[in-house]
Amino acid sequence: MRAEIENIVAEIGKSVDLLKQRLDWETAPHRLEEFNAMSEDPDLWNDPAKAQKLMRERQTLSDAIDSVTALSQDLQDNVDLIELGEAEGDDDVVKEAEAALAKLRDKAAEKEIEALLNGEADANDSFLEINAGAGGTESCDWASMLARMYVRWAEKKGYKVELVSETPGDEAGIKSATYKIMGHNAYGWLKSESGVHRLVRISPYDSSARRHTSFSSAWVYPVVDENIEIDINPSDIRVDTYRSSGAGGQHVNTTDSAVRITHIPTNIVVTSSEKSQHQNRANAMAALKSRLYELELRKRTEAIQEAHDAKGDIGWGNQIRSYVLQPYQMVKDLRTNHETSDSQGVLDGDLDPFMAAVLAMDVAGKSRAEAQAEE
Repeated sequence: MRAEIENIVAEIGKSVDLLKQRLDWETAPHRLEEFNAMSEDPDLWNDPAKAQKLMRERQTLSDAIDSVTALSQDLQDNVDLIELGEAEGDDDVVKEAEAALAKLRDKAAEKEIEALLNGEADANDSFLEINAGAGGTESCDWASMLARMYVRWAEKKGYKVELVSETPGDEAGIKSATYKIMGHNAYGWLKSESGVHRLVRISPYDSSARRHTSFSSAWVYPVVDENIEIDINPSDIRVDTYRSSGAGGQHVNTTDSAVRITHIPTNIVVTSSEKSQHQNRANAMAALKSRLYELELRKRTEAIQEAHDAKGDIGWGNQIRSYVLQPYQMVKDLRTNHETSDSQGVLDGDLDPFMAAVLAMDVAGKSRAEAQAEE
């Protein structure tokens, strides 16, 4: 076996070992058996929320076990094929197995990164907002390119993409757009993308073909579901009802059915104005929980963000990545210094290496913070 292939085999083996370690491989089958036993309890669905949470946890563990088992088996199968091909002098079999190992290495590395997505909201669907910066048509066009980049990325990951809202630019591109990205770990992957993105290129809208710099922002927050518990003290909220405006005629709303909830400590205000006051209260409370959860996430990550943020504020926040198309080709993340000259590939959605680099950096930062806290 060639030294290059031996190195690939070693890399895959290392990824598998790390995955087993994070999964606590020795106890994982026993935990799955416990989940299976609980899922067969006839009283389980008396509490639907608890049941759904258990079934999700069971499926996540089952998928993780299956993934590690498949990686280990594929690794062994291809190593055996190489040894068989070499023994029989069959170069085609050897080449085929070597190519399969190269792909398996990439898959194992991706699974290793995904294993780091263990935050309480990482598995959730995600909202993605794109906003053009100052600069008129240039920034609107860049915002449109940025939106396309993320949609391409999501499609490559097998995620479902739903356009929630969009405001077109006056001449080209978009002023803003909001997407809902649906799929396992959508928020976990996307959460590193919040910030300002800078583009340098020869403007297609400049008759003098001058180089322009444009800015647009991406903001990411999780879709809050029943798995996330947000406790709200009743004394911290003020609930107001008021008469919502109707269409007139016999169906005009004549009762105080609309609901406005104010969270006094944070001054967050949410409203709902459907026909049913009961439904409006439920809708407003759900919206308030989502807003409070976003606020809590920002507080938790504040220390890490302070350590890794780019220098200085630009527009809505810190610049995180530069995309240079002229006079040379380069995309560089300013937090991790990860870069590539394949700018077109990045704009076509090849974002995983950038996301993985930030994720690994954040995990390292958390580990250092925990070690310092213990000292």
